[in-house]
Amino acid sequence: MSSDASSASSGDKSETSSVDIRGLSRTFDGRTVIDDLDLTIAKGEFVALLGHSGCGKSTLLRILAGLDDEISGEVIVPARRSAAFQSPRLMPWLRVWRNVVLGLPGRANRDRALATRYLAEVGIEERAGVWPKTLSGGEAQRVSLARALVREPELLLLDEPFGALDALTRVNAQRLVGELWQRHGCSILLVTHDVEEALLLADRVLVMDAGGIAHEVTVDLPRPRALGSPEFVSLRSRLLGWLGVHDASASETPLERISS
Repeated sequence: MSSDASSASSGDKSETSSVDIRGLSRTFDGRTVIDDLDLTIAKGEFVALLGHSGCGKSTLLRILAGLDDEISGEVIVPARRSAAFQSPRLMPWLRVWRNVVLGLPGRANRDRALATRYLAEVGIEERAGVWPKTLSGGEAQRVSLARALVREPELLLLDEPFGALDALTRVNAQRLVGELWQRHGCSILLVTHDVEEALLLADRVLVMDAGGIAHEVTVDLPRPRALGSPEFVSLRSRLLGWLGVHDASASETPLERISS
């Protein structure tokens, strides 16, 4: 870590912030990927981060996860934080329950009971004793979420966790994450390419460009959110416009969208 970078508990900076970033920069081989970025995430807030590939989204998440410390600037995050990625990254030689508690101190019997409790939260406690290779993609991602939650994080970092799932499994996984967030009350930063996913789940959506936060919008819509509501369509069009994409569906009626 560079001499002017720091990391500490969020309580050292603010009683209301879970993440507080000031002047964050990250350079790779002379190319600046994150450039003087400022960002605050409130305790319990769900934030989604959009942006084109290569804009620095995943780099930012890795920094917050403590996986990259070659930075400059100030980064203040909770001590208890965990992450789930697009690839579940399960150890194939460990049973599912052992993957959930991997790295936690404890005894085997206690660990299995703890793992089963969190596997029950994500709806697959009956798979606790199987090998990872027998899991479907959706089940493996649920195990990854259980492994993140078992650490009781104040900050949960999600990097495209649904990107490899089929459409129906993805909808179910999105719903599950929303329920888990409301149950646990942790702050979440979700990196995604899916505008609708961001609007369905987040309190606030950020658009990253040129190494910084270029745009942001507060999603002040009741939950569960309806994709066809005028407010949702308006927010989607605004975000797509910021991303340089024309939203053809915005000018269609709901019946026309269904027919197409």
